[in-house]
This record gives sequence, structure tokens and C-alpha cells, in this order.
Amino acid sequence: MQPITREYTHGDLDWEIVAIGGHYRFTDEVRLPFEGKEIFYLKGYALFDTTCCGAGGCSYIMVQGFVAQWKTGKNAAGEPVSRVTPIQDPALQRRIQQFLIKKENVQQVQFR
Repeated sequence: MQPITREYTHGDLDWEIVAIGGHYRFTDEVRLPFEGKEIFYLKGYALFDTTCCGAGGCSYIMVQGFVAQWKTGKNAAGEPVSRVTPIQDPALQRRIQQFLIKKENVQQVQFR
């Protein structure tokens, strides 16, 4: 049985998403070997600089999944499209989370 994959559209990075308390942005797309497969994730940061109660920030990773196919097509807008296998096993997520926090020095690792 083939693993279930989903489509991922590669959009522009490095643009701010503004929220009431500040903004966040993705800065990098990263592919990284892990236990015989390749993890694909977005790296970014959040800055809380317009809140009423102080300032702060954090860096984070949003894991998209394991790479199944890399930029093998384009969507109607001409953006590159890949296929990823979501990582749903909690034990595997914990191992990846610990690995990425240590390697990338981020505060949060989330899984899509």
C-alpha cells in the first residue's frame, strides 16, 4: 500500500503576515535527511512588537512531511508543486522535534 501524500505549493517566502500583536514570516524552505528519508520544512520567526503588554518573539519550524516528489510540476499560477507524505506518528514526531530543536536552535516545531 502506497503512503498517502498531499500536494505542497511552493510560494514566495520572506513576506510578513501581520497580526494584531505583531507579525510572522517564513524565511527558508529546508530539505534534510532523517532516518533514511528526507524531511521538508519551513523555517520562520514571529515578532510580537505591537502588543499592549510587552515585546518578544520566537523562531519556529513547520514540518510539511517527508518528500515524496520534489517540484515535479506547476499549478495554474505557475508555482512549483511537490508531493509530501504527512508525518502523523506521535513517536516519530517527537524524535523529529528533538532533532530539529537541537539542529536549528528553534523554540517550536509544528507538524502540518
